[in-house]
Amino acid sequence: MGLNKWIAGIAVAVLATAGAALLPSASASAATNLVNNPGFESGTSGWTCSTLDHAVTTPVHGGTSALTGTAAGQDFAQCTQVVAVQPSSAYTLTGFVDGGFAFIGDTGTGTTDSSTFSQGTSSYTQLTTSFNTGASTTSVTIFVHGWFGQPTFFADDFTLTGPGGTVTVPSAPAGLSVTGSTSSTVSLSWSAATGATGYNVYRNGTKVGSATGTTFTDSGLAASTTFTYQVTATNSAGESAKSASVSGTTAGSGTSVPAAPTGLRVTGTTSSSVSLSWTASTGATGYNVYRNGTKVGSATTTSFTNTGLAASTTFSYAVTATNTAGESAKSAAVNGTTGASGGNGGGGGLPAHILTGYWQDFTNGAMPLRLSAVPTTYDLVAVAFANATGTPGAVSYTTDSGLSSALGGYTDANFTSDIATLHSRGQKVIISVGGQNGTISVSDSSSASNFASSINSLMNQFGFDGVDIDLENGVNPQFMAQALHSVAASHPGMIITLAPQTIDMQSTGGDYFQLALDIKDVLTVVNTQYYNSGSMLGCDQNQAYSEATENFMTALACIQLQGGLSPSQVGLGLPANANGAGSGAVAPSLVNNALDCLDMGTNCGTFRPPSTWPGLRGAMDWSINWDASNGFAFANTVHPHLSTLK
Repeated sequence: MGLNKWIAGIAVAVLATAGAALLPSASASAATNLVNNPGFESGTSGWTCSTLDHAVTTPVHGGTSALTGTAAGQDFAQCTQVVAVQPSSAYTLTGFVDGGFAFIGDTGTGTTDSSTFSQGTSSYTQLTTSFNTGASTTSVTIFVHGWFGQPTFFADDFTLTGPGGTVTVPSAPAGLSVTGSTSSTVSLSWSAATGATGYNVYRNGTKVGSATGTTFTDSGLAASTTFTYQVTATNSAGESAKSASVSGTTAGSGTSVPAAPTGLRVTGTTSSSVSLSWTASTGATGYNVYRNGTKVGSATTTSFTNTGLAASTTFSYAVTATNTAGESAKSAAVNGTTGASGGNGGGGGLPAHILTGYWQDFTNGAMPLRLSAVPTTYDLVAVAFANATGTPGAVSYTTDSGLSSALGGYTDANFTSDIATLHSRGQKVIISVGGQNGTISVSDSSSASNFASSINSLMNQFGFDGVDIDLENGVNPQFMAQALHSVAASHPGMIITLAPQTIDMQSTGGDYFQLALDIKDVLTVVNTQYYNSGSMLGCDQNQAYSEATENFMTALACIQLQGGLSPSQVGLGLPANANGAGSGAVAPSLVNNALDCLDMGTNCGTFRPPSTWPGLRGAMDWSINWDASNGFAFANTVHPHLSTLK
């Protein structure tokens, strides 16, 4: 959020899906470099890198090689390395970068992950970041990557100093399953084993192959034959015990059993139904639909609507493909949540269409404001931001001393009184978690409980009406959903909003999009940040649309509306003006046009959505303070227009 707010979190946004090789680090003094192949003298050996990365001989910082990469599409040209460390210890990561935007950092520290970046250089510049490990942390992931829309970057001579850990043999992989078969192949998948750098696959007790990922296809098999498979995990310390076994049977030499369907997604919900669609499987003549493990219907096309469901309930769905040879393995599961009998998601007493704005609890050149100075053109005010604490997942809030000084004194008591003032005007106030200090990690049941407990306390202490999730360093959809459902159970009807980056909402398979769908029963609105993005694909997947255009807003919002969110849960997030972000600012009148296009099909640009979505929730801006610096031009233009939407 804002140029100084949006960029610090993005460096780890894609790590949830990145694999990494666990590298040994013998016990070492704090001065020992724990990074394997730190200067890329052996190419990318020891690192797990995007196909967009490779070693070059010029320019280099030291030695004869360096890393180079150019981000493209949704691939940030990232290289990662997992290093063994010791619990409760301090570490410093450094690296030299050149060229376009480059980021280095760490994740999986067990405390607060750190990152830093260069906004483009003409010669090698040293980046440095530090972190402490948690009480049970034995490995961390370090990374380097570029950013989309930016020139090629170069990186060289990494160091990680601190006490080295000891690599242990990984545990046996879990979750081994057959994902498909033909007359001559059996495809397998399994869950990743912590600390593994590779896997061995065994058929009938004999090793038949290896993999660096968690999938493998065994080929050249006899038709109509059953085989037994097991998998082991490996790293530099050795090989694990074998996993539990599964059996896979090849099809007859004629027709083959189709592969499991892919792309299963929720396309819509009501209070009593969930609609699904998926990608066709080659050779399939039909599909079976499973709800919570039980078959509930069949289809001959790639869509299905499950009806007669209870309101405000989450169901798990999977689909199989069938033909005369048999039935495929089940697809990856998705969750679908029916709406409440009276509507979709959390509302918190808000109007049908709302303008959301972020109130800055810090100073950065925008106009400092007391909360009570926020005009009524803002229906929902998000206080930016809550702070991380020493307890994993927990957050706290107190008014910023710099803001207090700028205002001539502003205390927690003044702030609490101002919330009551906004309530008396009919406005709502929520606490936002994330932004520049958004290193809060909710990654297990314990941190989810800590997060929920701390949000409950803040709502009770200050009178907040809900919470906004603006974690730009990624989210764990399972445990964040657990936390938010827990808070919602304690505060029925509370407001819950999300503010993902555009990259986070490109696909229903993304973590942020999955979180939105998982909490759809309590979600108020998703205000995606349509800025600081570069060009991105829209729902038509035909071209990359340029930011700061109406087409960009409508084509990307279309992805969410087709992906299962209710129109009442979709808003357009923009900078209040050019000072509010590095790029992507538009005239407020263009925001109105985009709202009209999506809601009513009028005032569209060259991109025309395949449908209209009456009831679109509204818009958001970063920030109220930047808007104040410009005479509230954004709010004064957009808020009156909201009443014209259907």
